[in-house]
Amino acid sequence: MSIVELSFIAIGAIGLLGVVGIVAIVSGRGPGNIDWKKNLDKRAVKAEKSKEKTSFFAPSKPKSVEEVNVEEVTADETEEVVEETDGSIKIEEKVVYEEISEEERYITRKQFLGKALGGTFGAFMGIQALAWLGFLWPKVSGGFGSKVDAGKIEDLKNQIIQADGSVIPAFIPEARAYVLPFSESTAGDSQFTDGSTIADGLVAVYQRCVHLGCRVPWCNSSQGFECPCHGSKYNMVGEYYAGPAPRNLDRFVVNVSSAGKLIIDTGTIIESPRAPGLSVKYPQGLSCIALAPTEES
Repeated sequence: MSIVELSFIAIGAIGLLGVVGIVAIVSGRGPGNIDWKKNLDKRAVKAEKSKEKTSFFAPSKPKSVEEVNVEEVTADETEEVVEETDGSIKIEEKVVYEEISEEERYITRKQFLGKALGGTFGAFMGIQALAWLGFLWPKVSGGFGSKVDAGKIEDLKNQIIQADGSVIPAFIPEARAYVLPFSESTAGDSQFTDGSTIADGLVAVYQRCVHLGCRVPWCNSSQGFECPCHGSKYNMVGEYYAGPAPRNLDRFVVNVSSAGKLIIDTGTIIESPRAPGLSVKYPQGLSCIALAPTEES
């Protein structure tokens, strides 16, 4: 799966989560159904009591660290008059703790909505940035779209050409290409005479059928390519023979490295019209499509 497809999937998932969050907030399915009026009245009463206890000329004594609870409670100071045994009066301060309201324990709907929208927008912009970097950042090496090392020329020829003279192409998965022999003597009769698609007697043919994009398998009996989707047929080097295909199979530009290896440039695809004549004989045996079983049989 490409980075573009992943980015679209991630964008859709984030958008869906954002919509669900907004619906939950608007419908009131938040952290408890808060009675705003009741809680507001409580805070107003507390504020009034605090003003009554505080003198303008004698400010209240600052609270120590031990008198402040930081976990879901608030503290109110009260004074208690205690009469000693000797008749004197002593005033003691006590701290009364009470539970905080639901509104103070949880974030408000407005805060949650702002954070949800901000997070969704930030994630969306991050995914967009990654997608654009994927488009703009060039592929340095490896993979389809770059130059692929298919291996040494001699090893490829030994693998392709069989003892009986038949051919089995070498498939290079990373390049999505079949490597096949192409005699220099027949190159002059071919429409590919510039040499950019032929390197040391080898060619690289794209696996995709030019009709509707199916992968074209190799038919060993006919020594050619035969598309099982709609019946297009090509000879050993990808030249059109029959079927609905509009042109030859596409090829890649190839060259030989200094180490004697075949380099397939999958970033350069060569298209060509139907050949006026085949440079390689086809078919050389029975067709694989004709040999395939049908529903009637």
